[in-house]
Amino acid sequence: MGLPALKNEHRLTKRIIEAIPPDKGDYRPDPASMSALDLAWHMATAEHLFLDAIASGKFDFKPAPRPDSLRSGADVAAWYAESFETNFNRLTQLSTEQLLQMVDFRGMFQFPAILYLQFSMNHIIHHRGQLSAYLRPMGAKVPSIYGDSYDDAQARKAAAQTTGA
Repeated sequence: MGLPALKNEHRLTKRIIEAIPPDKGDYRPDPASMSALDLAWHMATAEHLFLDAIASGKFDFKPAPRPDSLRSGADVAAWYAESFETNFNRLTQLSTEQLLQMVDFRGMFQFPAILYLQFSMNHIIHHRGQLSAYLRPMGAKVPSIYGDSYDDAQARKAAAQTTGA
């Protein structure tokens, strides 16, 4: 069903969200762009929307504004992790019939529920790329995603020099 891939993508996305500096959540590369914190919230709630739809058999499009209590990347990442755990556990309990149930997406298309898993991952990967491009201009380090990032490689080299390894 793709659950190992989903879990891995979630882990990578959470690292990118956590990398948002606490005082830079309002950073945006252009006035038309979402702020870093709003983009992180969009990613977290969009993944919840898709995973919930797979599990429940329908989309719930009611707005999910970011609570005032979520003021940093770490706050959003914690909400994201909690939401993911709940949704992931629900997905592991689904029957074949539930996974093959047709689910409507705003009247634009109808797919078996399981197909929204890949749709969700593609959506999150796209926005994770956007958010990772925000990090360095904000003064943050870019975590590794599918291989070493420059920043993680440099940190490892510096650690090796101080330990003599």
